[in-house]
Amino acid sequence: MATTAPDQPPRKLKILMLHGYTQSGPLFHLKTKALEKNLHKAFSASPSPGHLPSHPGGCELHYPTAPIRLSATDIPGYDVDGASSADSGEIDSFGWWRRKGDAEPYTYAGIELGLATVAEVLQKDGPFDGVIGFSQGGALAGMLASLLEPTRRQAFEAAQSAGGIRYPDSFTQDSGFIEEAVHPPLSFAVSYSGFAASTNPLYAAFYEPKIETPMLHFLGSVDTVVEEKRSLRLVEACKNGQGVEGGSSRVVYHPGGHFLPSSQKAYVAALVGFIREVMGKANSGKAEVKEEGVEDMDVPF
Repeated sequence: MATTAPDQPPRKLKILMLHGYTQSGPLFHLKTKALEKNLHKAFSASPSPGHLPSHPGGCELHYPTAPIRLSATDIPGYDVDGASSADSGEIDSFGWWRRKGDAEPYTYAGIELGLATVAEVLQKDGPFDGVIGFSQGGALAGMLASLLEPTRRQAFEAAQSAGGIRYPDSFTQDSGFIEEAVHPPLSFAVSYSGFAASTNPLYAAFYEPKIETPMLHFLGSVDTVVEEKRSLRLVEACKNGQGVEGGSSRVVYHPGGHFLPSSQKAYVAALVGFIREVMGKANSGKAEVKEEGVEDMDVPF
């Protein structure tokens, strides 16, 4: 007698959260608690008002940690108070790569390991609908969206003759018929204080041709860590980087510095509106974004 397979759990909107340089997954989670809370409100499970019919299970965020453990000497300004040489060992800070060089064109030591870690998360915890990244994680969000696009592997192969890096082996899998990407293309990407990779030809294939995946960019108007022109290079590397006709702007400035505005109503609404727009559900009902309480205030990075 045939048995009926148990019902699959309702599909959730799954978002990969990529932390910045010197952070970790748990620390990024702690600092974005207010954003997580607001996203759970905006994309709550059915039958709550504002839920996504295509994702009736609500929202789920994943916070991996980068693979490269940093030492105190890797962190600019760490020794500003005269830390002793005894403090120069490993600390609880991580990066997706280390930047090498004093000026452009930089190289990124360990980027293959950083990408391999993300590929492992995609296979273990995916599939994901989108990615949100801060600072170095914002740069990585753009790279990830690019790598998963259908024709990107051919772009990397063409760029190799000009000195570009090869398409990461960690992002391919052999299905038995053809080699394909380890994960479907993402529906969206979001960068907070992110940037385009070095102008070094090694990394040109991430951005040539332009990134097709819809991407939202948040920039701090007084950010002194990532220069505006570096962030705008990532905007320019995206097709429809400023937005599409009839849609919302895809470049949002906030009046702060190098941090993620996770609780301020206007910026949460911009993020929620963008996700609804690109998921094709802009008019499916909008959950109210309430003013934050003291416990939900933004935490500086």
